[in-house]
Order: sequence, then C-alpha cells, then structure tokens
Amino acid sequence: MNVVLGDTVSLSDGTALVNELKARPYAKAVKYISQEEALQVMTQEMGANPVEFAGLNPFLAEIEVHVSSNYANTDSMRHISEALKKDARVVDVAYLADQIDDVNRNVQRISIILLVLSVLLIIVSYTLISNSVLLGIYARRFTIHTMKLVGARWSLIRRPFLRHSVLIGLVASLLACAVLGGIIYSLYRYQPGVESLIGQQEILLTAVVVFACGFVIMLLCTLLSVNKFLRMTAGELYQS
Repeated sequence: MNVVLGDTVSLSDGTALVNELKARPYAKAVKYISQEEALQVMTQEMGANPVEFAGLNPFLAEIEVHVSSNYANTDSMRHISEALKKDARVVDVAYLADQIDDVNRNVQRISIILLVLSVLLIIVSYTLISNSVLLGIYARRFTIHTMKLVGARWSLIRRPFLRHSVLIGLVASLLACAVLGGIIYSLYRYQPGVESLIGQQEILLTAVVVFACGFVIMLLCTLLSVNKFLRMTAGELYQS
C-alpha cells in the first residue's frame, strides 16, 4: 500500500506519520520515500530525468506500507485506506485491490490442496509405521504371552515397547526437523524475501507439530499393536 503525501508535507511531518503507522496493528513494515528518492527511482526506470522536460520534480513523497497477512484482504485494505485518507497529510492511498483478491483466492486453493495432501500423507505414514511396528512386535508375540503367564501386568509388558517407540519417534522427529531446517535455510539463502512468508513463529510451530506427530503416531501404533497381542490366547498366537 502506497500512502501519497501532499507537496506541503515536510520531512518531519512525514517521519511523524511513519512512526504513527509503525504503531498500527496492520503495519508489518513501513518505509518513507522522499521526493528525491522517488525521482531517482523513476529516472532509472524511465532512462531520463523528468525534471529536464517538466521543469520541476513531479513526484510526491510517499510511505510504503507492507500490510500484515491478517489484513491482506480487500475489506481491511478499504477500511485502512479510508482511515488514512482522512489524515490532512495524505492526498491519496493506492493499492492493487484486484491483485489482492487473486492472491487470496490462489492461496485458498493452494491451502486446500496442501491440506488434502497432508491428510493423505498422514494416512500413508500411519499405515506404514503401523505395519512396521506390528511386524516387530509380532516377532516377540510369544515373549508377550510368556510374560502374561507369569503374571506380569499389561502396563509392565507395554513399557519396553513404548520406551523403544519413544526413542524411535524422537530420532525420526529430529531427522525430519533437520531436513526441514535445511530446506528453509536454502530458501532463506537463495530466495530473497521468503523470510516475510516463513518467519520464526511458523518455523517453531512446524517443529512442534513434527515432534508431536512423530511421538503420537509411534505411541499409538505401538499401543494398539501390543494390545492386539495381549488380548490373544495361546491358540490365536499360533494361528496368527
């Protein structure tokens, strides 16, 4: 969003407005662009100095406001624009309303697709992990039955299996976080501006979710598999 200032607005007044905007909840980043800076940028883009044929600097000072993602929609932008236009220092507020709608629609579609893919991947991961855990416990089914015969409680029988699953879940989560960290580091290094989309909060939340999923899936699969063999009789163990 570009907030265009009047030609009579001084540098101190413009700086004061910048500080006011930085305190607003919708402002993620605020940058002041003076008339001279605007002239330099347009001279480079046009390949000619407008002052040479206009006789004066035709550009006004403006403030470039990067809006937070929570306010990046046409309704919020319209309310923000109307409020800014009431300021006597502001002559106009410009933003690309159509482009914002297109971006929001595309983000919504991509979010739905990613959500569906995530659910499918979780189902596939759970199935593979469950089968792997079941095979490991299947090889020790007679040990489980022997412990039952000597009077061991189910919680005592489960304990070594659950401890082993926690260790595997921890190692798998650390490896997954390491891979994600490498990908994010590469994006930060080779894709400028990605830090505005993937911040520390998003990275921390992703790491927490990865750890939680790793532990929950492993513990759930182990618990269900052990309970399955705990409920079996000796005859069922030989038939399985």
